[in-house]
Amino acid sequence: MSQVDLHTHTTASDGTLEPAELVRKAASLGLRAVAVTDHDTVGGLSQALQAGRETGVEVIPGCELSIDFPSGQMHILGLFLPDPPTGLRATLQDLQDRRNSRNDRILAKLREAGVDVDLEEIRELAGEASIGRPHIARVLVQKGVVESIDQAFREYIGPGGAAYVPKDKLDPEKAIRILKQEGATVILAHPYSLEIDTEELRELLGRLKEQGLDGVEAYYTDHTPEQTRTYLQLCREFDLLVSGGSDFHGSVKVDVQLGAGRGNLDLPYSLVRRMREARGEKPAF
Repeated sequence: MSQVDLHTHTTASDGTLEPAELVRKAASLGLRAVAVTDHDTVGGLSQALQAGRETGVEVIPGCELSIDFPSGQMHILGLFLPDPPTGLRATLQDLQDRRNSRNDRILAKLREAGVDVDLEEIRELAGEASIGRPHIARVLVQKGVVESIDQAFREYIGPGGAAYVPKDKLDPEKAIRILKQEGATVILAHPYSLEIDTEELRELLGRLKEQGLDGVEAYYTDHTPEQTRTYLQLCREFDLLVSGGSDFHGSVKVDVQLGAGRGNLDLPYSLVRRMREARGEKPAF
């Protein structure tokens, strides 16, 4: 069983557990440390940090930023953010404004496709969370339009779907610069999703390290053993930190469990220890 999970989501973005619930779940599983890395928001960090103080779990405040990239999907994690991350808030507010505009366009396209979903229905379900496509998908399931969240993405709101609208994203250099200004440890998330070969990834890592990239999420539940070995080798080659996480979202990804992913993660606390040492900080354990 893993000792840490450095990539998780809560109701502050598109997860289904409240930040405090996620931390309590981490405690119940015996995790020493958990990073809360919601999409384009830091709204759940204060609650998660308080729960960490109450349970003894080391909570690493973070976020996950969506990055403009010519192939696949690029996401960058910022770990060890300050509370609050004052400089990052303006960028996140801009992303939230763009997300709200995107939601409006998705709902308009759904209506054009004959599916009537009201924004108030989604707000009621999302509560205080930043509204995103998973919330729209859950409403489509509740209304009987589709049978599952996967079907909602496949037929309506995912790429190729009747109501798909691309997401506005940051360029990687700007994202890294903003996170480094906050003092974050900057990690390239799940590199398999970039859909590039090893030589292209090698060139990309060299360029991103020059911009301030600190590490790579080599351990990830959807990486094959061969991919994991490749990413670990590249971390050694470029002297980058190794990270790992489940990308836990709760019931919207029912087969991905906190700390364990799809049962193939075994993440030691030494990952966090090395990050803290690189930051000139004393590890908690």
